This record gives sequence, structure tokens and C-alpha cells, in this order.
Amino acid sequence: MTNIILMNLTGTDCPGIFQGLSSVLTEHKVRVLDVGQSVIHDTLTLAIVVELEAETESVPVLKDMLFKAHSFGLDIRFTPMSEEEYGEWVLSQDQSRHIITLLGREIEAWQLERISGLVKAHGLTILTVARLSGRVPVGGMPQPAQACIEFSVWGAPEDPKVLRSELLSAADELGIDIAIQADDVYRRNRRLVAFDMDSTLIQVEVIDELAKAAGSGEEVMAITEAAMNGELDFKESLRQRVASLEGLPASAMEEIAEKLPLTDGAELLIRTLKTLGYKTAILSGGFSYFAEHLQKKLGIDFIHANVLEIVDGKLTGRVLGEIVDGERKASLLKEIAVEEGIKRRQTIAVGDGANDLPMLNKAGLGIAFRAKPKVKESAEQALSCLGLDGILYLIGMCDREIKQARG
Repeated sequence: MTNIILMNLTGTDCPGIFQGLSSVLTEHKVRVLDVGQSVIHDTLTLAIVVELEAETESVPVLKDMLFKAHSFGLDIRFTPMSEEEYGEWVLSQDQSRHIITLLGREIEAWQLERISGLVKAHGLTILTVARLSGRVPVGGMPQPAQACIEFSVWGAPEDPKVLRSELLSAADELGIDIAIQADDVYRRNRRLVAFDMDSTLIQVEVIDELAKAAGSGEEVMAITEAAMNGELDFKESLRQRVASLEGLPASAMEEIAEKLPLTDGAELLIRTLKTLGYKTAILSGGFSYFAEHLQKKLGIDFIHANVLEIVDGKLTGRVLGEIVDGERKASLLKEIAVEEGIKRRQTIAVGDGANDLPMLNKAGLGIAFRAKPKVKESAEQALSCLGLDGILYLIGMCDREIKQARG
């Protein structure tokens, strides 16, 4: 008959603790079934599950472990486990796991309490909690610009759609972003990120800027807003807006391109992705001239956008070739992934408008970035409180790793 014992040790961390404790187990030829350790602000929490041959033979082991723990100033607790209990625990590791990520400028206790309550209400168990953003300073030290805390949970919610809906509602109430993803092999192994351009990678809608230069700004901006909300057919709305640009000197495009305001976090995100070997793409219902400008500036690998016809140095008010609408974006994402040998679940798509939804739904991870309400509700994930670099947290990177990648 064997005894299974869970050993929990806590106290102030110092060098040599793990080696000292494992030497006792080695001396008694104890079989270690599981082990886990964490250190927060020099406070150690260590758990070891061991299998002992017989009750009489376990006494020396426990006595020596108690002595060794006290020599390090640690408290130790021994908890027996039956073989049935241990067997159930082993089987539980095959249950589905999810990562719930909280993102905001600051995350406080009341927000953590609300989310952990939702987790419990849906029958999920929190396994680990980790802070991905840098440590929070006190006193006169400058505060970090953003915060991220990650929950690892296991279990299967009865209705995943209801859980996601409640998390989205909670995010609005708490003033933070909340993402929930399957904790699988793909989460930290994405390989392709595709961006919408207007109001995603840059802070403006280029068509509106062109319309202002052509004297049709207000009319075009109203159509753009309706199209991004999904109230108008994208292709037809694009033709209407482009028609208003007839006669605009092509030189106006260069002036606008030079002043395009990048979205905060865009450069850091793309630089980090490139360092890690990701492929990047702009799949835009906007215009190729501006996508090419950003491609050169940021080092984007692929671009697909609409081509404005120019005759005698002026815009004709027409678009050449096939219009890049929502369905075309989704097709292009798939085509690039196939060409690069990347699985669909390894792709990320980021956009803000209704015409981005097909692409967001096709990607392994679809992110509605500072999106219109309809898009935010329909997309798998939504990011509004942070810049584009917040996406790095969603693929599991912490600030330390981001700094390393940045060089």
C-alpha cells in the first residue's frame, strides 16, 4: 500500500531551498508525482506531491522534511491524499482550460473581485494568476502606462456564449478590456497578423481626409460612418465616396500620406512581431497608395487594398480592379496563410469596422480594436483601453519579454 502526501511549504525565499528539500527526497528515494513553486515579493509558495511506500516508512521522510523546512525558516503542512482523490486530480488535467486576460490603464481589487466572481458563477476554477505588465511602483515613482493580469482557469462553462457576453458587459462597467481564449498550443504560436488600415493601424479614415481636400468632407464622413457601422453595403458606399474625389490632384495623396497618424502602440507591436518572426499584412478597404506608404515605414510583409484610378495627374473618381470588401479580406487572409504554410488557427486579424467582421471571424484570433458597438459585440475579442501593443499581452507576452524582443 502506498501513501500519497501533498506537502505545502511557505515562507521567505532564499537560495538553496529547493535543492535542500529535494536532497531529503533523494536520500529516501521518494517518488515525486508533482511539484510547483512561485515567489512573490520574496515570499515562497512551494507544493510537492510525493508517493511513499508504506505508512511506517513515511515517518522518517516527513520528519526529515519537517526539520529541513524549519532550517530554512519555512512552514510546512502535510496533507494525505487517497489514490481515488489523486486519480480524479490527474484526470482533471485533461479538462478544457482557458486564459482570461484583463487589460487596462490600471487594474484594482474590485475589478479582480468582479471577474473572479463571474469565473466561479460559471463553474470554472482559477489555477494561476499572473501579472504580465511591469510591477506597480509606489510613492513618487512614475506609474506604468498600462496593466495586464492573466487568469488561467479550467473547466467547461455550461454556455460559453453567455460567459463571453457577461464578460463583455463587465468590461464596459469596469472600464477595462477582458479577453477569454482557449489555452491551447496555438495561443502562443501565432504566425500571421493581418491589420485593417483606417482607424486601426492609423487613427483616421483616409477617404475622409481625401474628401476634405476635395471639398466633400461632411458628405463622405457621414457615408463612412454608416458603412463602418454596417448600415450600408461597403462596395456601393465606397463607389459613392470615391466618386466625390473626381478631379482631386493626385499630389494631395502624398501630402496626406506624410501626415498619417499611427495608432499608439502600432510601431512597438509590429517591431516586436517582426523580431519574433511573425508575418504581417494590411488588408484594407482603403487605398493601396497609403498602404504602400505604411508598408515602407513599418516593414509590413503583405498589402492588399483598393487602387484609385489616376489620369493626367488627377483622380477620376473610380476604383480599379476588384474592390477589397469584407469577404475579400477574409479570402486574402486565408490565401496568405496557405502560401506561407500557416494554419488558420495561427492567424490574428485586427479591425474596427463591420467590413472587418468576416476577416475577424476567419482568423484564429479576431480582435475588434476600438471598434464600433456592432463589431465589438460580434467579434471574438475586443480591445479598447490600450494601444495596439496590448495585443502582445493577448499572445501571452509579459513586459520583460517585450523588452527583450525590443532589444
